Amino acid sequence: MSFDLVVLAAGMGSRFGGLKQVEPVGPGGELIIEYSAYDALKAGSNRVVFVIRRDIEQAFRAAIGRRIEARMDVAYAFQETTDLPEPHPPAPGRTKPWGTGQAVLAAAPLLRGAFAVINADDFYGAAAYRVLAGHFRVMGLPAGPAKPIYALVGYPLRQTLSDHGTVNRGVCRTDSAGRLSGIDEVLKIERTSDGRARAPLPWGGWRELTGDEPVSMTCFGFSPEFPGQLRGRFGEFLDRYGQSQTAEFYLPVAVGDLLQAGYADVRVLRSEDEWFGMTYREDVPSARAALRRLIDRGVYPERL
Repeated sequence: MSFDLVVLAAGMGSRFGGLKQVEPVGPGGELIIEYSAYDALKAGSNRVVFVIRRDIEQAFRAAIGRRIEARMDVAYAFQETTDLPEPHPPAPGRTKPWGTGQAVLAAAPLLRGAFAVINADDFYGAAAYRVLAGHFRVMGLPAGPAKPIYALVGYPLRQTLSDHGTVNRGVCRTDSAGRLSGIDEVLKIERTSDGRARAPLPWGGWRELTGDEPVSMTCFGFSPEFPGQLRGRFGEFLDRYGQSQTAEFYLPVAVGDLLQAGYADVRVLRSEDEWFGMTYREDVPSARAALRRLIDRGVYPERL
């Protein structure tokens, strides 16, 4: 079953110090998104929808779009701070995008059916796309579920930490059957000296984490019902925060809200592959080394 691949690439990249989506990591100057597109194509996706900001469009098309267009159909959606559902007016002076939830809504008019969502600067491994493709096949059977069942590919928290600064993660709560029961957006997580992790609490002190917790790295699988549900949650978010300069509508939080309200179920799919990303510029050498190991093992060709 074919599916669209929505790639979230409108992030400011402020912690990285530049447009990190165009940082070469492969031996031939390949970008992380090229490996993602390669894996998604093998799993059954033949179309990519990039969500970007208009001010980076020219550079993004030249550095990334032309590379992917050689293999797959490519479309572009633009995340605008003023693109809000009625009756919500734009927040005066706001320049920051409204978060990953709004980014998916920007792509919604271009989608043709089931779709996966990933970050442009994260490497998920081929298994993530294979398990999502399997989920789409099952959900596409004639006797489908009474309510939408979405998918989340989870990774152990400790595998997603950076040695060069704090990270924000959607920590998943699951039931005994491995189904998602909620997502907690935990901010400023840092690795501790004993190999575990911790995050500051708003009222002081620390939230201690084992590092084994499954976390959402924004690798989701959705059916066509999702954008309509997401739009409703965005409207409720704007009712509270619509004039804020900094509040963000996080995709994992929106999924968790739909789950808690009983509007959808979510299956947590496990990937056996390594995840890595480039939150900070200092993460680039380790990303290059990880890809080198995969190439040496024959997972990827020397040149894509």
